[in-house]
Amino acid sequence: MLVIIKSAPESPEARRGLALARDLGADVALIQGGVYFLTQGGLEGVKGAIYALEPDILLRGAGAQRGGARMVGYDGLVDLMAGADKVLGMF
Repeated sequence: MLVIIKSAPESPEARRGLALARDLGADVALIQGGVYFLTQGGLEGVKGAIYALEPDILLRGAGAQRGGARMVGYDGLVDLMAGADKVLGMF
């Protein structure tokens, strides 16, 4: 299962998506404002893999902050979604 989080960490939507990912043991894909989790923290307890959309990281100036996330491009994100049994988002 893949949970896509596009909202900034302080938003209720992002917190809801992250809680869902933790409860389900799902992988997390951070896109758009969700990449700020890499600089602000809050990903503790995620049991699945964490992916981050590299163009969004670079656009927001967070290039040095990888936070253990695996970087993917747009094609990689599509592959993740196609390979997941379920995709939930966007939070």
